[in-house]
Amino acid sequence: MTPRTRTAAITYLPFATSAAALLALCVIQKTPMADALVYRAEGAAAAAGGADLYGFTVTAWQLPATYPPFAALLFIPTTWLPLPALKAVFLLANIALTAALIHLSCRLAGLRPTRATLCLLAGGALWLEPVFQTVLFGQVNLALACLILWDLTRPEGARAKGLALGVAAGVKLTPALFILWLLLRGRRREAGWAAAGAAATVLLGAAVLPYASWEFWTRRLFETGRVGKAWIVDNQSLQGLVARAMHAGEPGPWWALPAALTAVLGLYAATRRARTDAEGIALTALTMLLVCPISWSHHWVWCVPLLALLWARGHHRTAVAAAVVFTARTMWLLPHQGDLDLQLPWWQQPLAAPYPLVGLALLGAAVGQLPPARSSSASTIRYA
Repeated sequence: MTPRTRTAAITYLPFATSAAALLALCVIQKTPMADALVYRAEGAAAAAGGADLYGFTVTAWQLPATYPPFAALLFIPTTWLPLPALKAVFLLANIALTAALIHLSCRLAGLRPTRATLCLLAGGALWLEPVFQTVLFGQVNLALACLILWDLTRPEGARAKGLALGVAAGVKLTPALFILWLLLRGRRREAGWAAAGAAATVLLGAAVLPYASWEFWTRRLFETGRVGKAWIVDNQSLQGLVARAMHAGEPGPWWALPAALTAVLGLYAATRRARTDAEGIALTALTMLLVCPISWSHHWVWCVPLLALLWARGHHRTAVAAAVVFTARTMWLLPHQGDLDLQLPWWQQPLAAPYPLVGLALLGAAVGQLPPARSSSASTIRYA
């Protein structure tokens, strides 16, 4: 073995070992990858014309399609592979995307770690609960987060900057909050590209799948119950926290009013209190996850850029504490079979909602401690 080969082996060993351990665990546990199966069914329905796109359910959990018709078009290639091969593709792709998210998060935060450090961080990130769950479910969270971060961290004035963000919003609606952030930040050109990208996904879905598009935008979009029960510990949004704390499956205005206040304060912090675009992006992501009616724990892959930013800003203890929270999996240690999520005593409530509590604490700190942004020129991301 040459010195260069030996150095490369040492550099990539932590990530390779961690990835191999995760792959072995998935094989041994025969991971069902339920969301990948839903995507496959969506692709099949879209290939057949889309008439049944929102009428089927799959897996033992009876999961329906919940994404816009444009997403179903993107999932058509998932029907071209045998199921074992499809699972392998999702596993390997999400592992690679974890490394990409680490790289993009460091770029966002202005960190310049060595390649060996990047590999070490990527290997550890695979075991953060949101990332781990994304891999197990065969989710697209990592892909969307990477697409958004890649777009928003491109140099100012880059061609069609914002377009990829709009496409991401066309797959999963929640990233649209970033478009509002761009607009409020005074980045009208990028907001325009993002809005155009999102509109294009809607028009393409309507052109290819007109019936499914009409059904989604006039009916299914408002059936939030299709996504899942808001009160289960899987849901790490503000609504999930309130529902479990009140022991109520439908918290109604007791959730809607705090969510509206959180949205206003979150966007205020992201646009008026953030000193840099990086801080604004992180605060917008936190706001998005908090106010969305359903934010499954695996949606919180945005913890990766958040941790990078906390570390880069010198908040090392806070970054380590947050990393522990996103690794501990406290919500899964509580009784949560059936409706036990609604019967948790007061002292278990923080353990059932670790992510929204961290998000609220960080938003509160941003509103209370960060000085107002002075100018747009001082708020842009700096590039090497």
